[in-house]
Amino acid sequence: MLMSTTPTLEGRPIQHYYGVVAGEAIIGANIFKDLFASIRNVVGGRAGAYERTLADARETALKEMAEQAAKLGANAVVGIDVDYEVLGQDNGMLMVCASGTAVRV
Repeated sequence: MLMSTTPTLEGRPIQHYYGVVAGEAIIGANIFKDLFASIRNVVGGRAGAYERTLADARETALKEMAEQAAKLGANAVVGIDVDYEVLGQDNGMLMVCASGTAVRV
């Protein structure tokens, strides 16, 4: 599955548009990750646990979007947009949404 944030793929004309596809991932923040992130914030450096969680959520959303496109008969998704939101009473959940247009090139 070809995936791009651009509306077209250079040298690959779009033959058919299947419509908008999307993938979502909602991941809860772990209390231990929160603890280590706050320690890291005090002493400096990057919050590796959060970065890994964010990367996992993004990959899950993109994979789900690609699977939805494949079910429609698409071999590419163009115009991809990835959004991030925090959810929950104490902002304890991370939501990643990926959307794009399923196409055949």
